[in-house]
Amino acid sequence: MMVPPPKRPAGASPSRGRHQRPGKAGSAVAAGLALLLLVACGSKPRQPDWLVNADSGQDRFERAFLSGNERVAASEFTRFRGEVASTAQPALVARAELTRCAVQVASLDFSPCTGFEALRADAPDAERAYADFLAGTATPEQAKLLPEAYRGIVGGQGGAAAVKGIKDPLQRLVAAGVLLRMQKADPEVLQVAVDTASEQGWRRSVLAWLGAQAMLAEKAGATEEAAKLRRRMQLAAPSKP
Repeated sequence: MMVPPPKRPAGASPSRGRHQRPGKAGSAVAAGLALLLLVACGSKPRQPDWLVNADSGQDRFERAFLSGNERVAASEFTRFRGEVASTAQPALVARAELTRCAVQVASLDFSPCTGFEALRADAPDAERAYADFLAGTATPEQAKLLPEAYRGIVGGQGGAAAVKGIKDPLQRLVAAGVLLRMQKADPEVLQVAVDTASEQGWRRSVLAWLGAQAMLAEKAGATEEAAKLRRRMQLAAPSKP
């Protein structure tokens, strides 16, 4: 899904939704190329190799990252970004970087989105708005540039009801992560995120969100609940050789 970035940030495009993939984000470019091929060959046009490779690469990267497979995720992202970079289109490369930042937010990794920031000067307004959304700093004026699923989250609004209303699981986790980043996530938001990550079997996200729940329980003095959550984390933790 470029997370509004390329396919579906996140979820969120080289993201679906702004969690669209570069494949989807590059649809206008692909359509233009397809038209040229159709005129030249008089037969069904073939999708550019970069588009096919980037689309599948993004899927593999997202799955590997959310599952906690660092080595595979790093390799797939390098391949994914390389395919998009072959177009020399700043907007598409920016979306690829935002895809990485979106899955990090979905897993409560709030590291700076340095890959995108290096491209910000040449990135379109929509990509800048999405980057600010992921950082929890998007303004109401920027909301209209975001995928519809995220507009109700800008400014920390909507809460659990808004998160539950997001159909795509990765976008749902991204939205929940943004709310937590802004310290606007209540216990219900955390539960929605845990349930979503658990249903998808995304180990990294499950552990992150269960950890957030456990810390909240410990802070409230609910030691038995915290212990229960920690036991769930042990179940999901990668097995040691």
